[in-house]
Order: sequence, then C-alpha cells, then structure tokens
Amino acid sequence: MPTASLPVAELVAESGELPVAVPVARPSFARRVWNGCASATEWCFGVPALFVGLAILASVPVGQFLALGYLLEVSGRVARTGRLRDGFIGVRTAARFGGAALALGVMWLPMYWVSIQVEAAKLIEPNGTVARQWERALAVFAVLAVLHAAAALLRGGRVRDFLRPLNVVWLVRRAFAGGLYTEARDRFWNQLVALRLPYYFWLGVRGFAGAFVWLVVPLSLLAVGHLSPPLGLLGGALLAVVVLYVPFLQARFARDDRFRAFREVRQVRDAFRGAPIAFALALWIHLTFAIPLYLLKIEAIPKDIVFLEGLLFLLFIFPARVLGGWALARGARRETPRFWLFRWAARFAVVPVALAYVLVVFVSQHIGWQGIASVYEQHAFLLPVPFAGLK
Repeated sequence: MPTASLPVAELVAESGELPVAVPVARPSFARRVWNGCASATEWCFGVPALFVGLAILASVPVGQFLALGYLLEVSGRVARTGRLRDGFIGVRTAARFGGAALALGVMWLPMYWVSIQVEAAKLIEPNGTVARQWERALAVFAVLAVLHAAAALLRGGRVRDFLRPLNVVWLVRRAFAGGLYTEARDRFWNQLVALRLPYYFWLGVRGFAGAFVWLVVPLSLLAVGHLSPPLGLLGGALLAVVVLYVPFLQARFARDDRFRAFREVRQVRDAFRGAPIAFALALWIHLTFAIPLYLLKIEAIPKDIVFLEGLLFLLFIFPARVLGGWALARGARRETPRFWLFRWAARFAVVPVALAYVLVVFVSQHIGWQGIASVYEQHAFLLPVPFAGLK
C-alpha cells in the first residue's frame, strides 16, 4: 500500500515517528488588508449591480416572475437562518456580471467617438480620403475590441481580465492550442446553471399564484365599491385582514418551498405570538413602503423610464421582504408566546397601516390611468411592475 494512503496511526506504528507537517505560508498583513478591501469593494459594487439586474428583469413580462422569485427566495432564506445578511443573495455574482457590463461599456466609448468622427468626415467630404481612413480605423478598432472582449470573457470576465493588454495574443494562442470551444461552452453552461433561473421562475409563479388566491376576492369586492358601497366595505375589511398574513405566508412558502404553506394561517399566528413586535415592524415597513408606489399609477410610464420604475419598486420592496423573513424566523424560534401586553400592542399597531393601505388601494382606481385594473396590481405581494399599458 502506498505510504500516502496510510492513516496517521499506521504511519506512526510503522516508522515510530510522527510525520512532519508542512508549514503553510500565511499571507502577509498587507496582502490580507488588500484582499479584505478588494472583497468589500466587490460586495459594495455587487449590491447596486444586483438591483440594476433585477430592475431589468422586472421590466420584462417573463423576467417579472424571476424578480418576484428572487424576492421570495430572499425572505425564505432569511426565514431559514434568521440573519439579515443572508438576504443579499448572489451579490458577488452580480458584481462579476456588472463589472463585465461596465468594462464593455467603457470599451464601447472609444468606438462611439470614432464613429462620430466618421460621420463628421462624411459630412465634410463624403468620398474623401479622411473619411475612408476613419472608416478603416473604426473597422480595425471594432475587430480588436471584439477579440479583446471575447478573450477577457473567456479568461473569467473580471474587470482585471479586461485590463490585460495582450488578450488578443492570448486568444490566438489559446485557439491554436485546441479545446477553446469546449471550454467556453462548459464555462457558459456552468454560469447559466449557477444562476438557477428555472428555480426562481417557478418560485415566482407559485408565489404569485398563492398570493393572488388570497387577494382576488377582497380586491374584486373593493373594485366594485363605487357601484355597491356595502360590497366595497366588505372587500376593504377583507383586504385589511388578508394583508396582515400574505407577506408572512409568502415568506413561509419560500422558506419551506411548499405551496400548501399558503394555507397555514394558524402557524403564522403562532409565529406572531413569539415575536409580535418584529411582525408589526415588518408589516409596517411592507405596507408603508408600498403606498408611495401608487403615485406612479397616476399616469402611464413611458418605455424609456420603465427601468427606473422597476428599480424604484425593488428598492422599496427588498427591505420589506428581508424584514418579513426575519420576523418569521424570530417567531419560529420561540416556543412560548411573548407577554400578552406586547401581543395586543402589536395587533393595535398594525391596524392604522392596514387601513391606510386599503384606502390607498381603493383610491388608486379613481386616480390611476388604468382605472379598476390598477387595484389588482399589488406590487407589494405580486409582480413588481405592471405587464402592459406602457407608452
């Protein structure tokens, strides 16, 4: 048997001596500081890159389910661990993609400037020598830029990969070495699988369906309130009760990945008894942050700024999802209910914000450009951005 495969006890028995441990070189203090600063910078850059990516997804009909699935996974993961920092999922991956997008944008700027010179030369002398020279320079620059960007992406897609001056030389040598296509294909597939897009999409679809089942009846009754005030009052009362549970039912669904979790109202009430103040705070944030978003319904959003609308929605909804999972985790950890005074204080505390939310939803059909349809656009619980109706 080879010596390397023997356990330590057998080695000692055969040789009578302990194996010599090979010392591992510890990074220097300066290297540790540099690595820490680089890691913190990457994380700080990844957070805005993540929100920008989610805003882009939220601007596309199918991508809206991906964005909703991500928000649900945020609340579910925080509900599983109880740590707020676990809600920032995929920040470093977003930093990698955002850095590549930023580098590609910077590379595009010189080509844009050269194209302006081409147009200017053509205006002055359409078939002149200067115009042809600028056109040839633009073609050569575009080819080199594409090859440089392709090599940088193949080498990892990090910002430092775009800063390498000899990427084109590396790409040519790597192409002649063979296996470039296979490596690029496998790396692309691994990156695509790591994004877990089918998981987030399916989670978003089921989270949307579960919340819609709870909301459709109260919203329908509230929508006909201007025709039948008694039905409108009934719908408002039902909606005020439903919004107390839907955020935590969605967090529970995402935590356990079970659609039947939308029926477990009693379990949510038990968790509330364990952390009433946390539940009240999470619900206040959830509904309060959703109210200003209805101001965007007054007039149709042009397509040019729909991305900014999606970014604004996410900035308001993300903290609410994190706090919803955090409150559910706190309540699930405690087996004994909190003091009755805290429980009743939390119950009375959520009444004003629930009634205010119902009032805003009712008024939105009269001030919103979509009319009654705006009542069903519950961005706090359903999709973050409306599907259609854009200018």
